[in-house]
Amino acid sequence: MTFLNNEYREIITKAICGKGQKLSHEKKTISLTNQPSSILGCWIINHSYHAKKKSNQEIIVNGSYDVNIWYSFSDNTQTDVLTERIEYSDVIPLTIKDQQCVNDDYDIIANAEQQPNCLECEISKQGDKIAIEIERELLVQVIGETKLYVKVDPADQSVHQSDLDHALTDEEVKNLDASFLTENSK
Repeated sequence: MTFLNNEYREIITKAICGKGQKLSHEKKTISLTNQPSSILGCWIINHSYHAKKKSNQEIIVNGSYDVNIWYSFSDNTQTDVLTERIEYSDVIPLTIKDQQCVNDDYDIIANAEQQPNCLECEISKQGDKIAIEIERELLVQVIGETKLYVKVDPADQSVHQSDLDHALTDEEVKNLDASFLTENSK
């Protein structure tokens, strides 16, 4: 669609040209040096990630995080904390894709809608390993150049700066209802 006449202007601007979101679940098994008696806690920290374009329809997010498992052993007489670095690679399909993007020079923004967290942590049936289930949710946005078509005012009724500079009169200030003011605006 082309509007190359006096009534329309074509504007090229940066905008979100694509979006995708993915909720991931993964199960990991971690070996221990001591046979665990019980799990005392499981925390996930140090999440880091970066995204890049895989194709016109997919973004790949590579990341990692540390799993800290606090457990007891020797019939619950001693404790230890195991730290394991876990890396992942998520392919996120773009569910919204604007075909009007001007070129293939995109910026990719990834956000963790839900940081990785432990859903379940238990001692395996063999008793020598710990099985954990982890959940995370990532959102990606593709920012690129796109075209907007804007209709020009046919009457050419330009707005003057004097029309925008409207100071309140003393009478208007007296008639203001202070109950409408919020705490932040006082």
